[in-house]
Amino acid sequence: MRSLRPADLAREHGLSTQAVRNYERNGCLPPADRTPTGYRIYTDVHAAALRAYVALVRGFGHASARSIMQAVHQGRTDDALAVIDAGHEQLMRDRATLSTVREAVEHIAAESDELSVGASPSAGFRSIGELAHALDLSPATVRTWERAGILDPQRDLATGYRVYANDDVRDARLAHLLRRGGYLLDQIAVVIGQIRSAGGTDELSKTVGDWQAKLTAQGIAMLKASAKLSEYLDIAADDERCGRSMTSS
Repeated sequence: MRSLRPADLAREHGLSTQAVRNYERNGCLPPADRTPTGYRIYTDVHAAALRAYVALVRGFGHASARSIMQAVHQGRTDDALAVIDAGHEQLMRDRATLSTVREAVEHIAAESDELSVGASPSAGFRSIGELAHALDLSPATVRTWERAGILDPQRDLATGYRVYANDDVRDARLAHLLRRGGYLLDQIAVVIGQIRSAGGTDELSKTVGDWQAKLTAQGIAMLKASAKLSEYLDIAADDERCGRSMTSS
């Protein structure tokens, strides 16, 4: 094994030498040997560990990458793999959410004429009864949508009654349309939440493609990270076997 300095490891990834030392201290790298004067001695094992950690950060985020490497260095390989599994499960959930949002946006676009009917209420607020009447629903249904996180009305400070602003009316109309289209309440809540964040259906439609690209990039980063981690585990195992062989001889 070559002897490497902190600067040698740092240079490959555009890091500072202090960052490399911090990663070792935090358990993201295996402990380094020291020279008689106290300087750290890194090897190709440490270089492989740093490559794995940097790749894991890109694919799974800082917290998960740290947990994975710490688990590996503590001999808890199954725990490290469980963190990786959880990351892939989250990616699958994100893909399912994106699919739901994309289909819902397409459904809304196909029914845009229906949404335009009465879609611009007069300025001000509506009561739950007025909103229910406008959509031909019962007030109980409107309250159910609120409990599901689809609607989030304000409350009148004097009476405590629900009051629905124009954005609430828009969300209720979208929810009504999606409900008739066969969407479940939890799916509708996700879609409405995305529409609120984006600022409207048109804006959300524009971001769906970017969202897909980000998920694809993350999936590829996860694959690369897993490959780097596997490579590191092999190198570390070979080094350990070599060390045992030298000790026995």
